[in-house]
Amino acid sequence: MFHRPTSAPGTRLVKRLLQALTALALTAVAAGCGADRPADRAGTTPAASASAPATGAAFPVTVEHMYGTTEIKKRPERIVTFGLSDHEPVLALGYKPIGVVDWFQRTPFTDWPWTKDVWGGAEPTVLGLREDGVKFEKLVALKPDLIFAMYSGIQKEHYDQLSKIAPVVAQPKGYDPYAAPWQEMTLLAGRALGEETRAKELIAGIDEKFARVRKENPQWSDMTAVAADSFKPGQYSAFQKGDPKSAFLAEMGFTIPEEITEKAGASNVAEFGSEGLNMLEVDRLVWLTTGREPWERIKNDKVYKELKVAKEGRDLFLTYQDPPIGAALSFNTVLSIPYAIDQVTPLIKK
Repeated sequence: MFHRPTSAPGTRLVKRLLQALTALALTAVAAGCGADRPADRAGTTPAASASAPATGAAFPVTVEHMYGTTEIKKRPERIVTFGLSDHEPVLALGYKPIGVVDWFQRTPFTDWPWTKDVWGGAEPTVLGLREDGVKFEKLVALKPDLIFAMYSGIQKEHYDQLSKIAPVVAQPKGYDPYAAPWQEMTLLAGRALGEETRAKELIAGIDEKFARVRKENPQWSDMTAVAADSFKPGQYSAFQKGDPKSAFLAEMGFTIPEEITEKAGASNVAEFGSEGLNMLEVDRLVWLTTGREPWERIKNDKVYKELKVAKEGRDLFLTYQDPPIGAALSFNTVLSIPYAIDQVTPLIKK
């Protein structure tokens, strides 16, 4: 299980989709459109319903994104989310996607504490794992009438191919892949679903939560913070300010060091060995790891042990799952943020 959408895995996902598109071509699309709905097949798990909420603007609506504009002619009923966390703003706006991409290999997919009640027992079709790519045949068989690819790193050629299946909403305009703020993702989803007013209300509610945290912890405005990880001995990653995890810390009031962002360049992380650990000499250091196993390894690194942030206990170790605080930070969506605020605030105060 991997947590960060670096260029390599993201590229693999869309490349595999493109290969499938090339192999199956439009004949597969035509064949898929005549297939039985997966929910109707014996022995299969019923797909989630994309039933529309009662509120919202009249259709058609037109939305602008990185690759131009997309018209959604009628209220969608069969939504597929191609982006790693796109299902969450869609859920927050009252729609249940019928197809999703699995980021963390969690079973059941709908069991995250911040989305479990929203799914209400429905289970979407998992189109593929983040690391393995989307199974195109599954996507076609679902017969989507709208595809979200906002947090996906999708390239123009793949956008064009997906658009032959259904209208596609790509990344928000003006941002690099995986770098659009959660507010922009929520607004874009709201516009596409005719729920922009509701999207703005949700954003305002979370902005109030962040404002309350900053008011109760004014000292954080003078502090630096970094979110980091270590995948193997002697190799470390620090997330730049555009990454969702760092963006969350920034909205809590902390400052993300420019050195990290500059070293990351076009990537969402700055990567370095033990010799670069001095970059993590900050006021609050938040480690996010797959499990607890790396914690002692990190703490016993000879260079790390000499850092003041380690000696003075200003480092915080969290996991991506069990409890899923790290996952909530990675998603950093309109649904996961309230959970993350409640979990992280008391821990980072210590």
